[in-house]
Amino acid sequence: MTPSQLLPQTLAIARQAAEILHKVYQSKDYQQQLKADQTPVTSADYAAHDYLTKALAELAPEIPVLSEEDSDIPLSERSFWKRYWLVDPLDGTQEFIARSGDFATVIALVEEGIPVLGVVCAPESGDCYYACRGQGAYYQALDSVPEPIHTRQTRESLTIAVSRRQKLDLIKTRLKGDLEYQFVALGSSSLKSCAVAAGRVDAYLRVGPTGEWDTAAVQCIVEEAGGEILSLQQKPLTYNQRESLENPDFMVLAAKELAGILKSA
Repeated sequence: MTPSQLLPQTLAIARQAAEILHKVYQSKDYQQQLKADQTPVTSADYAAHDYLTKALAELAPEIPVLSEEDSDIPLSERSFWKRYWLVDPLDGTQEFIARSGDFATVIALVEEGIPVLGVVCAPESGDCYYACRGQGAYYQALDSVPEPIHTRQTRESLTIAVSRRQKLDLIKTRLKGDLEYQFVALGSSSLKSCAVAAGRVDAYLRVGPTGEWDTAAVQCIVEEAGGEILSLQQKPLTYNQRESLENPDFMVLAAKELAGILKSA
């Protein structure tokens, strides 16, 4: 099936995973622990992971699934994948634990190293963002008609999404000091990227560890909305090309020329 043929069922699967997370979040009945990299994981992450991997395998048995919660697959095996699902069952685990409500389920379909389908669903608001390559990007509120979204093309000042969990000074050290900025603190990485895609902010800078599952879906959404995702060295992100699945520091931009906000390396 083509990405556009897969999209309706992928969106339904993402919404169901979001509902699983919502029920656990509202019940407050979950366990948490630290992974080997010292980042938190909860039983909600694993519940969403179990559902997503099973549902996506039933949808398209020929397409392998790579999830953050089961990512220990060597490149020697992954390198043969021409097409695969890349999933973050719960993007924003720290936000889930902190009870901010700003977390999401994220699903991407990657073909030949390029994200061609992306879905992001936020359990607590019911908001979903999605795109297929070459077909535009959309936002859909719960029980509402989808609306096309576009990045902001005109601006009086620069509005930058930042993490609640990261020191603002760290971001400021990467920005040119002769420009005027406004900063908006938001939750999960995917929702900050979607804020760029939907034209609510101009950029999002991420300094610190992330995985390829944090960017694949939103790369499709942001690019279809008219934006760009690049490393802080202004190079394209790659998928399934290295043994490590860790991203470089990156920026999500409403327009490529906004890369000029960064200090020279």
